[in-house]
Amino acid sequence: MNNQSLGTMIRALRTERSMTQLDLARQMGVTDKAVSKWERDLSIPDVSSLPRLVGLLGVSVEELLQAKGVAREGDVADDRKAQARALALLVLRAVALATGVGMTVLTFLDEVEPRDALGLLGIGLACLAASQISEHGE
Repeated sequence: MNNQSLGTMIRALRTERSMTQLDLARQMGVTDKAVSKWERDLSIPDVSSLPRLVGLLGVSVEELLQAKGVAREGDVADDRKAQARALALLVLRAVALATGVGMTVLTFLDEVEPRDALGLLGIGLACLAASQISEHGE
């Protein structure tokens, strides 16, 4: 069963025991919609409910957690990369916004030379372009 996702594994074990989603849900104290989400890998059971779930399905926690859909070190690294990418995009957009606002305010207060204002505008546009290229260049 190691090649299956967690949801597929739960569904297979449930059907082996001739249980419906509603049967499992009632015994787990959740809704049948929650069980459906588990089986479609849209969510996972709460950690505190695992002992009850494995007891009902007749497997050990270790066997259940060997499923492909359970987060592993590689998945955690991928999540960190995605978070770092999202943060970089946010920073680029923040710099673009800040330079635009700064240029506008400084120009309004007549505190910046037009040449310097164009430099700020260029920085802001470069950051905005970099964020767009990064976001859509995957």
